[in-house]
Amino acid sequence: MAARPLVARQPNERLQALIQEAGCSNAGLARRVNMVGAERGLDLRYDKTSVARWLRGQQPRGRAPGIISEALGRKLGRTVTIDEIGMANGKNLASGVGLLFSPTVLGAIEQVCELWRSDVGRRDFLSGSAVAASALVEPSRDWLITGADSQVARTAGARVGASDVEAVRAMTAALTELDHRFGSGHVRPVVVHYLNSVVSGLLSGSYRESVGRELFAAAARLTELAGYMAVDTGQPGLAQRYYIQALRLAQAAGDRGYGGYVLAASMSHLAAQLGNPREIAQLARAAQEGARGRVTPRAQAMFLAAEARGHALLGDARTCHEVAAKAVRALEQAEPSAGDDPAWIAHFNQAYLADELAHCYRDLGQPEAAARHASDALDGLPESRARRRAIGLVLLATSQVQQREVEEACHTGMRAAELLGTLRSSRGSEYLDDLQQRLEPYADEPSVREFGARLELQAA
Repeated sequence: MAARPLVARQPNERLQALIQEAGCSNAGLARRVNMVGAERGLDLRYDKTSVARWLRGQQPRGRAPGIISEALGRKLGRTVTIDEIGMANGKNLASGVGLLFSPTVLGAIEQVCELWRSDVGRRDFLSGSAVAASALVEPSRDWLITGADSQVARTAGARVGASDVEAVRAMTAALTELDHRFGSGHVRPVVVHYLNSVVSGLLSGSYRESVGRELFAAAARLTELAGYMAVDTGQPGLAQRYYIQALRLAQAAGDRGYGGYVLAASMSHLAAQLGNPREIAQLARAAQEGARGRVTPRAQAMFLAAEARGHALLGDARTCHEVAAKAVRALEQAEPSAGDDPAWIAHFNQAYLADELAHCYRDLGQPEAAARHASDALDGLPESRARRRAIGLVLLATSQVQQREVEEACHTGMRAAELLGTLRSSRGSEYLDDLQQRLEPYADEPSVREFGARLELQAA
C-alpha cells in the first residue's frame, strides 16, 4: 500500500504572536480552552502538546477554533477572531462574513465583530460583494420565528456599565447628525473604526443582564447606521451584511420594534434600491407581523409606508393606495410630540411619510400626486436634512418631467445638484443620474442641454 504523501504545514505565526501578547504559556492556553469548552458543554482535554501542534500549523476540528479565539480574547480583554489566530482555513475570508443570523448570542458577537474587523481592513470581498435578495429574506424569517435570547449577561472581560452604553448612544447621535449634513462619504470610516475599536470591546466585556440588553440595542443602532452609510457610499452588498447583523443585535437586545425597523426601513429600502419589489413587501410585512403589539402608531406608519413602496414598484396601484391610506391613518394616531416613541422612530413625521408616498406615486406613474407629496416633504424637512432635501428635489423634478414640464424640471434638478454638491453621497448621485436618464427624450431642449452642461461643470 502506497504511503500517504506528506503535506507540509506552515507554522502558525498569528497564533504564536497572540499567545505572546497574552503572556500565556502553552499549558495555560490549553487550560483556558478546556474551561471555555466546558462552559459550552464540551469535554475538551487539550494540553501543552496540543498547543504545540497548533503552533506547528495543525488545524483543530469542529468548534475548537472559535473556542480558542474566545479563550485568548478573554485573556486579552478584547474580541479575537478565528482569522486572527490563523485558523480561518479560508472560511472566514469567504463571502459569507456577516450574512449569518447566528442562533446564539456568542455567535452573534463573533459574527458582527468579524464583519467590523474585515470592513476596517478593507477586504475586497466585502467592498465588491453583490447583494442576494434571498440573503435579506432568510434572516427576516429567522427573526420572525425566533424568540428573544434568554440571557445576554457575560462575566468575562472588562466591566461595562450604563455610562459606556450612553457613550455609544451619544456617539451614534453625533455621527447621525454629521451624516445628514455632509453625507456618508465623510463619516462612514469613523463609524466603522469606532465599532471595531470600541464597541467590539464592549460586547466582549462583562455586563449584567439589563446593561447587556441596552448595549446590544445601542450596538444595533450604530450597526444599522453603518449599513445605511454603506448604501450611501455605493456598497449595497456591504450594507446587506450590516443590516443582517443589526437585526441579530436587536434580537439580543430583546427589542422587537427595532428589529421591525431594520426590516422595514433598512432591508426593505435596500431591496427597493435594487429593484426587488416582492422582497420589499415581504420584508415590510415581516416587520409588521414580528413587531405586532410592540410598536407605536408612528412605527406602524413607517412599516406600512415601506410595504406601499413594494406594491407601487409591482405596479399594484389598488393595494398601494390601500396600504398608503393605512399608513396615513396610523401617523394621524401618533402623538404629535413623539413623546411615547423610541428614539429610532421619532424622526418619522408627516414630511418623511410624504417622501415615501412621493416615491410610490412616482413609481405608479402618477406625477401630480408625486409632485404634491414631494412638495409637502420639502416644506416639512429642516435645512439640516440636506441629503433628504436633495432627494426630495429630484423626486419633484422627476414628477415635472413626467408631466412634460421640462424647463421647470431642469430648474428643480439644478437646485438638487447644488445641494448634492455639498455632500458626499452616492445615493444622491444615483437619484440625479435617474433624472438625467428621464430627460434624455428631451435632449434637444435648450434647458436640458444647459442642465447637462452645468452638471458637467460641477463635476469637473
